[in-house]
Amino acid sequence: MAKEGISIRCWNKFKVESVFARFSPFFVSLAAGTLDAESFSRCISQDAHFLNSFAQAFELAADCAKENDTKRAIGGLRISAFQKLEMNAMFVRLCLFWVIFDLMNERRAKQAWGVEDSNDRISDATAKYRDFLLVIASGKVEDAQFPIKIATPFKKTKVAVYTLGAIAPCMRLYAYVYHEIRALQDPPDASHIYKKWINNYASRDFLALTMETEDLLDKLSARMTEQELDEIENLYRQALKLQVEFFATQPVSQQTLVPLSRAQELGNQKLTIFCDFDLTCSVTNSSTALADMTFSNSQPMKNTWDHLRTQHVEEVKKFLDYVNFGAPPLPGKEYDYAGLRHTLELVSEAEEKASERMENSGLLQGLTLERVKFVGKQIVLQDGCRSELIRSAFSSDLDVLNVHSNELTYVTTGEIFKTVQSPMEKLQSFIDVRWGPKSEREHLTVCIGSDVGDFLCLLEADIGIVINASARMRKLAFQFGVKLIPLFPTLVKKQKEIVTDSSFNWKSVLGILFMVSSWAEIEAFIFGL
Repeated sequence: MAKEGISIRCWNKFKVESVFARFSPFFVSLAAGTLDAESFSRCISQDAHFLNSFAQAFELAADCAKENDTKRAIGGLRISAFQKLEMNAMFVRLCLFWVIFDLMNERRAKQAWGVEDSNDRISDATAKYRDFLLVIASGKVEDAQFPIKIATPFKKTKVAVYTLGAIAPCMRLYAYVYHEIRALQDPPDASHIYKKWINNYASRDFLALTMETEDLLDKLSARMTEQELDEIENLYRQALKLQVEFFATQPVSQQTLVPLSRAQELGNQKLTIFCDFDLTCSVTNSSTALADMTFSNSQPMKNTWDHLRTQHVEEVKKFLDYVNFGAPPLPGKEYDYAGLRHTLELVSEAEEKASERMENSGLLQGLTLERVKFVGKQIVLQDGCRSELIRSAFSSDLDVLNVHSNELTYVTTGEIFKTVQSPMEKLQSFIDVRWGPKSEREHLTVCIGSDVGDFLCLLEADIGIVINASARMRKLAFQFGVKLIPLFPTLVKKQKEIVTDSSFNWKSVLGILFMVSSWAEIEAFIFGL
């Protein structure tokens, strides 16, 4: 098997950060075809500054290259950058004529592409990346005011590879994000006024230029030490962060859905976020982590725990298999909340029996609060679920966080005070918070979960987000007509709606939950960068 190149290694490692660009107001509005002309004009003028920076950096890197083949390869990339720069200027004019031809409306075309009022002033975000790139290409990384440490001597011959390490992620980000939003377009639909611009960066030609840059980076770094490869990795990530920041901070004048916490359409509503912890925030169930660390030195107690755990899992499975009775559901089955709730009531019975058996076993007798706290600190969180955010919230004295959980009322006896052990009790806690003491503002609720126990809360919330849905959750959704749909395409679709309907409502259709594959998507959607 061929050794993985530094380009794919870095992209796979840091790709998740691209989410903050894709979920930005700029790209959501661009994908929806509703981006205002001023914002689009501003972005394409900055695009020219980026390409100019590429061309300058390639020229400096070529001058430092030792081998003629490398000089020629970098020179070819520099020519491609200049061609791309010239093509972009021509492309905007061509798009103007295409829109005129398609719509037969010259005035609308000029407004759509913002040709008349383009502003060439470089933005702060663009300048930050340009300065970063040119410092590297000039071989002065040691003097740069960026969080990068170069341990080895920065030899002149290394300039080329370090420069490519700072350019490659930006080109890959462009190719990736534009490909993602092009996939949402309806091919026969000619009304999307930015369609040709999107196709430009999602094209095979741009992808080929991206891969050419990556291939050269891989070739030049093939004989570098692990320490030097780590340095390229640091440069790659910093460049990607600066590029993501550029898109995430692009000013957009219109009403947008993202980030939700700052969305103009939130109005007088109070944003309230509910989140399950076990297996949503944490990698493992907290009770399993407690048992593994507490019973590790006692095989009999561990055997008893394993038996109780297996019994619980089998009972829950039996109740969930209840939905298999009768004929299988037909595709497109109508939403059946009553049937889903009845099934989860059966699951609640299994949860209650499991807790009762645990208490009666005596396994928790003598367990101290200090032990519980110690185990809690060892629990590993899901990648991207920011530990500092959660820990600071739990330790805060401010009245901004409500924690609803099962507690050990008397740690020495092992008695459990049960408040949210089952799907029904979780739902009641949700309702108590949402419809509790009246506030001056209504709640806009977001619920985040990952398994069947979260189902009812997710469906009750205005926005229910499922992260890495379990197999049994997908099964129940299918059986009872709950639609699990990807979040980002939904945002693009809804962005179109708020342009035409000022009375936008998240809960316009019942029985719909939004799927994400990472915590980064949740953070990008709610908080942005």
